[in-house]
Amino acid sequence: MNSRWLPFEWIVALRFLREGRMQTLFIVAGIAIGVAVIVFMSALLTGLQSNFIRRVLTAQSHIQLLPPKEVARPLGAMREGGAGPLEDLIVQAPLQRLKSIDQWQSVAAQVRAMPDVDVVSPTASGSALAIRGEASRAVSVNGIDPALYFLIVALPEKMVRGSTRLMPSDILIGTDLASDLGVGIGDKLRVSSASGGDQTLTVAGLFDLGNKPANQRTTFVALRTAQSLLGLVGGVSSLDVRVKDIYAAETIAQRITATTGVQADSWIASNAQFFTAVQAQKTSNTTIRFFVGLSVAFGIASVLVVSVVQKSREIGILRAMGVSRGQVQRVFLLQGGLLGMLGSMGGAGIGLVALLLWQRYALNPDGTPLFPLEIEPVLFLTSLLLATLTGLAAAFAPALRAARLDPVVAIRG
Repeated sequence: MNSRWLPFEWIVALRFLREGRMQTLFIVAGIAIGVAVIVFMSALLTGLQSNFIRRVLTAQSHIQLLPPKEVARPLGAMREGGAGPLEDLIVQAPLQRLKSIDQWQSVAAQVRAMPDVDVVSPTASGSALAIRGEASRAVSVNGIDPALYFLIVALPEKMVRGSTRLMPSDILIGTDLASDLGVGIGDKLRVSSASGGDQTLTVAGLFDLGNKPANQRTTFVALRTAQSLLGLVGGVSSLDVRVKDIYAAETIAQRITATTGVQADSWIASNAQFFTAVQAQKTSNTTIRFFVGLSVAFGIASVLVVSVVQKSREIGILRAMGVSRGQVQRVFLLQGGLLGMLGSMGGAGIGLVALLLWQRYALNPDGTPLFPLEIEPVLFLTSLLLATLTGLAAAFAPALRAARLDPVVAIRG
C-alpha cells in the first residue's frame, strides 16, 4: 500500500522502525523466540497432559457409584453393678460382603437425568476363580452391558483377537490370562465364585489393557451372567458414569451423593496424587509463559525507550510543527504493537515447525509418536493476540515519555 494513504501516525512509526533496522530486527527475533517457546511448550505440555489423562481413564469411569460399606457398631455393654458403659472396647471391622446398590435402577435414572452426565452403565463385579484343567487363576469378573459400558471404557480398541460380543455364555479375557491358562478363542473356561456360582464359559475375545497385572486378572461377561455367578440376582455392585467435563468430575460426584445418598467416587479422588501432578504441570506451564512474556515486554520497552532518546530531536520538531501529544503517543504505541505482531507471527511459524519436527522424530521404539499432539489454530491466534497486546502495554511508558517531551528542550538537546 502507498504510504500516502496511511494515517500520519503509521507513516512516522514505520519510518522510525526502518531507521533503526538493527534494533527492530533484534527485538523482532527476540519476540519470535519467546512466542515460539510459548507455542511449543503449551502444545507439548497440553498433549502430554491429555495423554496421561487418557491413559488413566482408558480402563476406568469418570465416576463410580458404590454401595455403602458395612460398619461394626459396639454393643452397649455395662460394667458390673450398672456403673456405666464399658470404655475402650475393641471393635473388629467386619468383612465386606459383595452386595448390590439399593434400588439401583432408580438411582441410575436420577443420575442419567443430570445435565452434566453423558452415560450411566451398571456393572456387577466380584472375585472368582478361572479354571482350565488343572490350572487356575484368581480373576475379577465384571458383568457389563456392552452397549453402555463401551461408551465409557473403549474396550473394543484394546481387542487383540476375537470380538466384543457378549452372549450369556461368553467371556472376554486378557492376553496374559489366556497365556497362563493356555486358552484361545472358542475354548471353554470354568469360572467359580465364592458365593457358589459355577459356570462354563466360552472365550469370545482377548484384549490387551497395556498392563500385565490387569491382563492377568480382568475378565468381562454379560451383566446377567455375572449377576447369577456372583449371587447378585437382579443387582449391581457399581454404576459407572461418564461426564461431559472430566475436570468437574469431583464436583459432580459430590452432587450425585447429595442427590441420591449413594457413595460416588470420582477419578480425581481415586487418583489424587496423579491429579496433583497434573495441576502442578499446569502451574509450571503458566509460570513459564508468564516469565517469557515478561521478558518480551521488557525487551520491547527497552528498545522503545532508547528510540525515544534517539528520536527526541525529531519528536521536538514534530511537536513544534503542531503534532499533538496524542499523535506522538500513538506513534510509539503503534511501534510496540507492530513489533509484537511481527515477532509473534515469526514465533508462531517457528513453533509450528518445532512441533512438526517433534512429531516426526520423537518416536517410541515401535515407530509411533511418543504421544499425539493437537496443533490447534486457537493457540496460534491467542499467541498472536497476546504478543501484540504485550507490545502495546510495553510501549505505553515510552510513548507517554515521548508525548511529554518539551519541544524547545528536545530541539536544543
